[in-house]
Amino acid sequence: MTSANFQELDVVDSELGELVLRRRRTVAAGDEWVYEVKLAGRFLMSSLNTQSERELADRALAKVEGDRLRVLVGGLGLGFTAAAALRDPRVAQVDVVERLPQVVDWHRRGLVPLGTSLCADARCRFVLGDCLQQLQQPGERYDAILIDIDDSPIHLLADDHASFYAVAGLQAARRRLRPGGVFALWTSLPAEPEVAARMQLAFADAAVETVVFDNPLLEEPEANALYFGRA
Repeated sequence: MTSANFQELDVVDSELGELVLRRRRTVAAGDEWVYEVKLAGRFLMSSLNTQSERELADRALAKVEGDRLRVLVGGLGLGFTAAAALRDPRVAQVDVVERLPQVVDWHRRGLVPLGTSLCADARCRFVLGDCLQQLQQPGERYDAILIDIDDSPIHLLADDHASFYAVAGLQAARRRLRPGGVFALWTSLPAEPEVAARMQLAFADAAVETVVFDNPLLEEPEANALYFGRA
């Protein structure tokens, strides 16, 4: 489906259902294209407002000291969290772990706005795999782990993600941090007491912060919660 103001750039089958990348022009965005992703008939993300994704990286890295930092980003999406991490001059390595190869392919083909710059940055590496499963196993340790996958630990994109957000799963992720490292979790919902309680059990130092922004799609302010835990 294509018109002057709407284009479907890719429609593919994935292990989680039909995956759609599209773009459209809106009054709110002016002359710029707004990129959107749908999965299994569900609206997943939009480039219309990426403040929370960017603040996930900015706020987490502001809590980390030192340089030559190694960062893991769980979930590639449209690339805004990874790009924000790469803007920090102290960052030496960003591993972006993405479950769906089709999403990585969009970036490599330049179908999304940040694809070319992410692929050209030698510090950025795309890793195919289930990030939440990988973090429950021993492996490389990071100064910051940034998770941007599910709407929240209670509202999951896939049922098999649930074990990661249990206290034991979060504790396993904590062990993948270097000393002084920070685990950061984005959710599309306001702070949830159950999630905050799990974080406090998994991390000795845990906190939740709120990002409020105007969402043109809702025509009202939206609040997202960012959860942080320190090694």
